[in-house]
Amino acid sequence: MLKLENLKVSQIIPFTNKSYISYLILSVLISFSASAQKDYKLWLQYNAIVNSSIALEYKNNLKGIVVLGNSETIKIAKKELETGFLEMLGNVPEIKTALKGEYNLIAGSQSNLDTELKNSLQSDFQKLNEEGFIIKSIAVKNKKQLIITGKNDIAVLYGVFNFLRIMQTNKTIKNLNIADSPKTNIRILNHWDNLDRTIERGYAGFSLWNWQKLPDFIDQRYIDYARANASVGINGTVLTNVNANALILTPQYLEKVEALANVFRPYGIKVYLTARFSAPIEIGNLKTADPKDSEVIKWWKNKASEIYKRIPDFGGFLVKANSEGQPGPQNYGRDHVDGANMLADAVAPFGGVIMWRAFVYSEHDANDRAKQAYAEFEPYDGKFKENVIVQVKNGAIDFQPREPFHPLFGAMPKTPLMIEFQITQEYLGFSTHLVFLPKLFQEVLESDTYKKGKGSTVAKVIDGTLHGNKITGIAGVANIGNDLNWTGHPFAQANWYGFGRLAWNPYLDSETIAEEWLKCTFSNDENFIKPVKNMMIESREAVVNYMTPLGLHHIMDTGHHYGPGPWVSNLSRPEWNPTYYHKADKNGIGFDRSESGTNAILQYAPEVKAFFGNLETCPEKDLLWFHHVSWDYKLKNGETLWNGMALKYQEGVNQVKEMQQVWKNAEKYIDSERFKEVEMLLEIQYKEAKWWRDACLLYFQQFSGKDLPAGVEKPAQALDYFKSLKFPFAPGNG
Repeated sequence: MLKLENLKVSQIIPFTNKSYISYLILSVLISFSASAQKDYKLWLQYNAIVNSSIALEYKNNLKGIVVLGNSETIKIAKKELETGFLEMLGNVPEIKTALKGEYNLIAGSQSNLDTELKNSLQSDFQKLNEEGFIIKSIAVKNKKQLIITGKNDIAVLYGVFNFLRIMQTNKTIKNLNIADSPKTNIRILNHWDNLDRTIERGYAGFSLWNWQKLPDFIDQRYIDYARANASVGINGTVLTNVNANALILTPQYLEKVEALANVFRPYGIKVYLTARFSAPIEIGNLKTADPKDSEVIKWWKNKASEIYKRIPDFGGFLVKANSEGQPGPQNYGRDHVDGANMLADAVAPFGGVIMWRAFVYSEHDANDRAKQAYAEFEPYDGKFKENVIVQVKNGAIDFQPREPFHPLFGAMPKTPLMIEFQITQEYLGFSTHLVFLPKLFQEVLESDTYKKGKGSTVAKVIDGTLHGNKITGIAGVANIGNDLNWTGHPFAQANWYGFGRLAWNPYLDSETIAEEWLKCTFSNDENFIKPVKNMMIESREAVVNYMTPLGLHHIMDTGHHYGPGPWVSNLSRPEWNPTYYHKADKNGIGFDRSESGTNAILQYAPEVKAFFGNLETCPEKDLLWFHHVSWDYKLKNGETLWNGMALKYQEGVNQVKEMQQVWKNAEKYIDSERFKEVEMLLEIQYKEAKWWRDACLLYFQQFSGKDLPAGVEKPAQALDYFKSLKFPFAPGNG
């Protein structure tokens, strides 16, 4: 980045009046600062309230504030109220620390409230868990008061952020009666960040964690990161890549991790680390990492003790083992239970948990990669220690634009399962495509497993209500980097926000989340909100249409996963090749997972098996996931499969074109910097949508032998052109 302070005036604009130049430079810096602030502030913009009646209501009902307590967390809550009121209302009401004088807003934990307030809120407190909050209008001494409280200070902070969101979205505060608790225990971001600051599947710059400067230099970004997470209820962060480096467990790095933990703690965020299973060999000088070996067991117990001595609230370990080349217990003839339970014993005395990933597949079983995680983990149900939670991706392959829900959900009633979503858009256009992922998340969470009859949704599995599990959780692979706007694309911020909201409450509607985010981030003007919200809600389906319609999956180019590559067939493992998944031939296309194929449908409950396994009842959105279908097969709209697939690709392109028009119409409602940024990114998305359409249809046309139907634009290039494209420096290969 050009640093103006390092340049001589004459190097910028020679032979001009120096006072004018100074003014010009100052103007540039002020302009840059203003735009940086907009982008950087995420959904915590706290825009000035322009609706005069709403502003008057807030000012009349917020004339005096009492904030009770003096912890670091309460100080943060107090500062947040000050910031919110100043920026939204233009002034900060008097804030007191005791219940004296005039006031009509009280914020403080249950233990800091006086007896009268505690008694009046007793029934509300009974509804809450430890992180839940109350925002309630009540009468105290015949005077109306607004109370923000919870069982501890972190709960109060959550309540403050939620109250400020009410103000940001211009809702009335006259008669509030909210008692809200998170429905999951562990709401966590998985950072796939490497120690050299590259990020695997990171599309927003380098890692936030500057290990070289830690522990002594605390970047303001660490604080702002914690604040943003706390504002949506995220309470954990895994700092390091699941493809782990054992060095993070050495004293040199643990000192740095401790510094981050100290920053995050007042915001209610626990730090977790990825544990490389071979660490006892790599940094412990042992000859084995066998989980049954007494020296290995001792090494991990000592390491856990060392970590907890530094970080008493350390959350525990996330482990990727015996998957994609990562070491694990199977290297020693042991199984996942042996490995997970050994680590669980190490952290159990300190209250730690082990999140053991179920993302496994083997080149030795090429029958159907989609079946392998279920086949490997379902027999272990009930065998894991009580502080182990198995982390399962939302679908059985790998974060595709659309996948049916993972068959493991509901299949392990005696084992806590946490769902793993990918917030970073590895298979959805990186950070250049606008894709509102809460729509995808909601689709999975609402899916019915039928494991205990109708209504046994994935959401009920992961929040513990279906099987009564004590540990619950949702993980999201973070899309955060050190880009000015954190996520590379301004609208990708909505995916971080939406993940947090759904982790808190998996039953929220994605439309509600989109509207909240737009109002907090841009504007409350309904002329802006309605069309842009609709654009967000449709954006995920648009991507599915121009990339992988009708149940196609895993047809991206190799390695970097950038752009289409349905022709790739030369990789060393069969299940890495797109041709393995689409199986296009002259007879048709699709992966047969029905009874006549790999019988993957057998892993679902009988009702789901029958639904997906029957060509007549299988939803067309999942058709080619479960069936190999003739090119002449008639879809429900009367089109042949070939015509219908081609028209879906074109529909996706058309949808992006419509998104561009919606955004163009929104220009007058928002700042020019973010408008232009999104405008340019939508143009990239439009070009790449056409690339996907043209490359895929030209390739599949070789097998169908059919012309493109009316309404589908003819490709501008030949198939060989698309095959020739190379991207050696595509981002995210970290």
